Amino acid sequence: MFNLIVQSINPAVNNYFLTLFRLLMENAHYELVSPAIQSFVESYLQPESDILRDLNDFTQQKAPFPEMLAGHYQGELLRMFSKMIQPAAILEIGTYTGYSAICLSDGLRQGGVLHTIEANEELAPHIHSFLERAGLSAQVTLHIGDARKIVPALQDVFDLVFIDADKPSYALYYDLVFDKIRPGGYIIADNILWRGKITDESATDRSTVALREYVRKVHADERVENIILPIRDGLMVARKK
Repeated sequence: MFNLIVQSINPAVNNYFLTLFRLLMENAHYELVSPAIQSFVESYLQPESDILRDLNDFTQQKAPFPEMLAGHYQGELLRMFSKMIQPAAILEIGTYTGYSAICLSDGLRQGGVLHTIEANEELAPHIHSFLERAGLSAQVTLHIGDARKIVPALQDVFDLVFIDADKPSYALYYDLVFDKIRPGGYIIADNILWRGKITDESATDRSTVALREYVRKVHADERVENIILPIRDGLMVARKK
């Protein structure tokens, strides 16, 4: 099954997905909070919409590495952030199948736009299909390719940036987007606690080291204020002063 999935991935992103898969499998049983607490908080979520439920089902059944999906709980949190900020422009680095993009879009002010970047071109038709079903084709622009090349070409000034892509590039993405964020805007980075490996000093793989460096970099940056939320795999929220 795993080999069949890997063979379906574009070679340009094959190594990234292979590395991520191994890390996910190594830490598959890690629990940030107890199952009872997680069940309790999830029992008080707003119901998942039909489109998001279908997208969730598609991801679990058809997409490579469904563990990467934001999911209902985190999706609702991102939706809440977006509604509080009411952004005119959002940038997402790491679309995957589009779940988080749909959630983030819910807080856009009238006429607002969301740019989302995905490295795996084979996911593009599925992302477009779900965006169209969600009525977001006019609001959301999907960019397929290398975020390191795409971000510098974007002309918008962003109110909110969500980073959920290859972990070794987090610090670079932070630098690339910083001048494109308005004062008072936010950068939210996912997977900051990396299934608990962030606190394990014996963990020296590239992604874990990169996430530690990202946390230190942001915390030391006097241009922002920040907080880490121990939610799911950890979110680091930085506000530009």
